[in-house]
Amino acid sequence: MRIEFLDPAKQELAEAIAFYNEQSEGLVFRFALEIKRTLSRILQYPKAWSPISKRTRRCRTDRFPYGVIYQVRTDYILIVAVSHLHRHPDHWKQRVNSI
Repeated sequence: MRIEFLDPAKQELAEAIAFYNEQSEGLVFRFALEIKRTLSRILQYPKAWSPISKRTRRCRTDRFPYGVIYQVRTDYILIVAVSHLHRHPDHWKQRVNSI
């Protein structure tokens, strides 16, 4: 199974990486590793996390206030959002309605 990102999710990830890169040396690497681990957990156990809508699930990162919001498709995982959990938690819902 492979992972695909919606363009807005790619942008959110890029913005988070840029933010952590400015905060402190090495923090961006820890964040990137945490996202990579989260994506690996999703690939390994795609249905392990509770649904947050009919087709959508969220896997939280362990050390950062982010959740990866995704859908399990036939042969891939679609990343809908890389969401900061302290900001507008439902912002991704409009994306799901358009796909």
